[in-house]
Amino acid sequence: MTEWSLPKLFASLHRKIDAELSVAREALNHPGTKGDTSEAIWIGLLQQYLPERYRVCSAHIVDSEGVFSDQIDIVVFDRQYSPFVFDFLGAKVVPAESVYAVFEAKQSINAAMIDYARDKVATVRSLVRTSMPIPTANGPADPVPPKHILGGLVALESDWKNPPLGDALQAKLNSDQSKLKRLDLGCVAAHGIFTFDEEATAHKRIASSSATTKFLFELIARLQTLGTVPMMDVRAYSKWLDS
Repeated sequence: MTEWSLPKLFASLHRKIDAELSVAREALNHPGTKGDTSEAIWIGLLQQYLPERYRVCSAHIVDSEGVFSDQIDIVVFDRQYSPFVFDFLGAKVVPAESVYAVFEAKQSINAAMIDYARDKVATVRSLVRTSMPIPTANGPADPVPPKHILGGLVALESDWKNPPLGDALQAKLNSDQSKLKRLDLGCVAAHGIFTFDEEATAHKRIASSSATTKFLFELIARLQTLGTVPMMDVRAYSKWLDS
């Protein structure tokens, strides 16, 4: 009788994603195709393994003031309490209130890519998010303040060598820890992950031979601590119907 093994299951999941990312990097010549394929691999991982309450796609984010974010490679958002997502021929727009996390997906991590991801994350966090009183059996509860939107960067490789997750990466991550641009979580599939520790107010780098699986579990844990997105004010969006 074959015995199950959690270490083997987790390692095999990482090997699958790592192999797919490596094929995209090495076998596809067109930069756009390579990027789209890598993005799709990360989205597929999260779509398959995140709890059903979450949805994952590439999208723009919009707020009730009519302001749009940049295009975001990976958006983790709510569909249980958020009433709409615009989808036309694959172009998706998600309301700001429904967003839990946003990530940029790149072939390799380096200083320029970290700056790029920070700027993208900032276009989402700077959006206005409404919050309505919550109906309960005892009357309406106070509106829930919008939660911190997780932001990060995922990649296959690191342009930094000796080591790939060394002091150069740490210094770059530490160079901007503002709430608007901070990267909370990242994965370099070939080497490990990085996280922002709220208590220590500093980034941690964690080498791992199963980096994608470790990233997945850390993301799920952080989503759990965020709870549920606030109840959005749909009427704040409906004002644009007659504009």
